[in-house]
Amino acid sequence: MLILDGVIVDRGPATILRGVSFTVRPGEIVALLGSNGVGKTTTLWTISGLLLAKRGSITFEGASIARSSPAAIVRCGIAQIPEGRQVFPALTVRENLELGAYLRPRGWEDDLDRVLGLFPMLGRDLHRRAGSLSGGQQQMLAIGRGLMSRPKLLMLDEPSIGLAPQAVSAMAEALVAIRKQAAVLLVEQNVGMALSVADRGYVMAGGRIVLEGSASELRHNQSVRQAYMGIWPMGRHSFRSTSATWIRLSMPAGGSRQRSLSISRTCWRLRPRQTYYAPNVSTSQACFTSSRRAA
Repeated sequence: MLILDGVIVDRGPATILRGVSFTVRPGEIVALLGSNGVGKTTTLWTISGLLLAKRGSITFEGASIARSSPAAIVRCGIAQIPEGRQVFPALTVRENLELGAYLRPRGWEDDLDRVLGLFPMLGRDLHRRAGSLSGGQQQMLAIGRGLMSRPKLLMLDEPSIGLAPQAVSAMAEALVAIRKQAAVLLVEQNVGMALSVADRGYVMAGGRIVLEGSASELRHNQSVRQAYMGIWPMGRHSFRSTSATWIRLSMPAGGSRQRSLSISRTCWRLRPRQTYYAPNVSTSQACFTSSRRAA
């Protein structure tokens, strides 16, 4: 259905995606995992046409969409649910849902019934302003608005952020039901939730896919936590990288000093006398800082 092959994307002077390749098949849920700043949202924006790939190909149902406009990509059957929900707070629940069907001025009533069947709580609040809903209700509204476009592929960007555990569980159940209507590409940092509903998963670090496998394989892989954090200490755990290059970071004994490593806006504290391997970065991208411990 969706195939990315060697996609490279620049944002200003920085290269964000460095040859991303993965697939999403019809009727499956695929999780795209990784820490902040590794390129997950950029990947979704590129698929949606909000960013243009410098190199590589993006095909959907056999047709290239790498140079298509966002509106054309929605017409092809791809809908994105942005991070932070982005509902229209001054509009009612019903008005928000109707906006999701803007490409079809007529014939969307059946879609509204399906969305309300999936999220009954929205049906009870159709005339309530979206801004007065809870975070979980707003997330359901955002997903419902995306479903109103009748997508073949639904992409969700960090849907669990800011939600209570009960709302996260309800959303996970909804995603399992949605797969009957559309394939799902799920960008998440909540690894447990994502892998509980996904069929397959990919882990990103440094703008590349560094690990892939079935949800069960990733869930039981001892190195997923390290991969998800974007840095791997050398130790008893190991895994096969799909397309990673590595630099070796050896930390000398620091005495009274502690050191940290910053990569892609994420900071890790490093211990003296321990060797670390960081994926997909050059020495120019790795910024070491040191500070004296408080007495």
